[in-house]
Amino acid sequence: MADAFSKLFIAVLALSFGLRAWLATRHLRHIRTHRDAVPEAFAADMPLDVHQTAADYTCAKVRLAVISGAIDLCITLLLTLGGGLDLIWRLAGRLSDASIIHGTVFVAATLLVTSLVSLPASLYATFGIEARYGFNKMTWALWLRDGIKSLLLGAIIGLPLLALILWLMQISGPLWWLWVWCVWSAFSMLMVVIYPTLIAPLFNRFVPLEDGALKARIEALLTRTGFRSQGVFVMDGSTRSNHGNAYFTGFGAAKRIVFFDTLIGRLTPEEIEAVLAHELGHFRLKHVARRIVLTFALSFLGLFVLGALAGAPWFYLGLGMHSSGAAQALILFVLAAPAFTFPLTPLMSSMSRRHEFEADAFAARETDAEALIAALVKLYRDNASTLTPDPLHSAFYDSHPPAALRIAHLKGLSSCR
Repeated sequence: MADAFSKLFIAVLALSFGLRAWLATRHLRHIRTHRDAVPEAFAADMPLDVHQTAADYTCAKVRLAVISGAIDLCITLLLTLGGGLDLIWRLAGRLSDASIIHGTVFVAATLLVTSLVSLPASLYATFGIEARYGFNKMTWALWLRDGIKSLLLGAIIGLPLLALILWLMQISGPLWWLWVWCVWSAFSMLMVVIYPTLIAPLFNRFVPLEDGALKARIEALLTRTGFRSQGVFVMDGSTRSNHGNAYFTGFGAAKRIVFFDTLIGRLTPEEIEAVLAHELGHFRLKHVARRIVLTFALSFLGLFVLGALAGAPWFYLGLGMHSSGAAQALILFVLAAPAFTFPLTPLMSSMSRRHEFEADAFAARETDAEALIAALVKLYRDNASTLTPDPLHSAFYDSHPPAALRIAHLKGLSSCR
């Protein structure tokens, strides 16, 4: 049984990587084919050189993603069938004989190894690709400070949580996975509530939006749509990147609206209002609540499956682990699950794109659809988003509809008003 599972694992890894590489090849070829002509719908607003820069930027990111995927594949095989996890387990055992400490060190060390392996690609993305195309504003000193803060937060928050999960796995009997799911769900909701006020300010500066025409317009929109938040804030996104964005964060009474300072400087008040209306649409149409419920449902299913696998010797042996236990089961599942769940990607992407269309329709009802179109075109241009993605690649991966389809949808809504 263990040998059969090893072969299945290798086959699934190879198939998932092969599919990713094939989709990436299609995407690159499609973008290059359409590099020298701006799509007709954007011809008036997108200069050819800007369109070509976006194509080159996207291709550079896709190529890096393929290389990163190959590295991930190799490290997964080395850690599992290559005996890497067995080695880390033995080394972690030298620090303590206590099972919880042993297991916590083992999981943390494995995650640290995978993070270190992926670090060169991350650095190249930031200081290579992003810098080359004029987006990176991150300095090495700022990158180092962010890294230290993230590491400390991971230790302060993550290690106690990990120890608690391993303890529950050991003492809760056959239904340990249900108790772990309850703890994980509660922790996730707590993080959603405290992240905006306690964690995010450790990395960025948030200031209330100044009084003026924009704030008055936003407050009128919030009143009109019945949305209450903890405030509207501007974040110093320009300290790290030239990309512009806006988002909601928090949950319940802790919700807050955040605009990147780069976005404020590029869009008109009418366009910012339209972008905000789109984000409000996700809340008013229950998209956020549905995603939270779906996340909890998938984590429930995943832990249920792990509960069944944790007692099967072939699960450990099939993935190259010659000892069994809570920590081993957890890390093996974390490493193996992405390959087996990869086929779910287009389903999740399809749901997300449908929600984006619905949020656009909400924004078109509450504001001016033409203002949202103008804002999106500016964001596509300023963020160097490709206007010509491969349709199959987009259907598989993209959480947002392709630019041409999204603009056409909004123009249809505008003509109906």
